Amino acid sequence: MDRKQIKINIPNMLSFYRLLAFPVILFLAVTGREQAFAILIIISLITDVLDGLLARLLNQQTEFGARLDSIADFSTYFLVFLGIVLFKRSDFAPHIVSFTIFLTLLVSALILSFIKFGRFPSLHLYSWKIGGYIQGIFFAVLFGYKFYTPFYYFMITWGILAFLEHIVIQLIIPEMRSNAKGLYWVLKEEKERR
Repeated sequence: MDRKQIKINIPNMLSFYRLLAFPVILFLAVTGREQAFAILIIISLITDVLDGLLARLLNQQTEFGARLDSIADFSTYFLVFLGIVLFKRSDFAPHIVSFTIFLTLLVSALILSFIKFGRFPSLHLYSWKIGGYIQGIFFAVLFGYKFYTPFYYFMITWGILAFLEHIVIQLIIPEMRSNAKGLYWVLKEEKERR
C-alpha cells in the first residue's frame, strides 16, 4: 500500500474511533453493563454509517481507508454479536436456525478472504453496504428498544443474500480489491478482460 494513501481525515478518524472504542465496549459487555454497552455500540454503528458517507462526499476514499473501515466494521460487529449472546440471547432463541445460517455465511466470507487473499475483505459491495445499514438499524433498535421480528427477518434475508454474493465474488476475482460494487459489475469486468 502506498504511504501517500495513509491519510488522517475525518472518515479515517471515525474508523479509528471504532477501533479505539473496541476494548471499552468489550469491557462493558463482559462486565454486564448493558445500558452503557448499548449507548456506545449505537454510537459505533452511527460512525460506521458516517465514515463511508463522508469519504464519498468529501472525495476521501482510499485503499487504506477501505481496509481500515473493514477492520473497524468487523470489530464492531463482533461486539454486537457478543452483546446478543450476553444480553439478548432469549430474544434470538426462537430464531436460532436463521441466525446460525447468517453467522456461518458471514464467517465463511471472512475465512475465504484470509485463505485466498491473506487479509480482511474490503470489497464494499452495494449489497454489503446496504445490509450493513439495515443491520445497524436493527441492532440499534434491538439494544435501544426491543427485538422486532419482521425487521429481524428482513435483516437476516438481506444479509444472507449479501454474504452469498460476497463469497461468489471472492471465488471469481484473482485479487482482493476495494469498492467492487457487486456481482454484475465483477462479471462485466471479467468478461471485458477476456
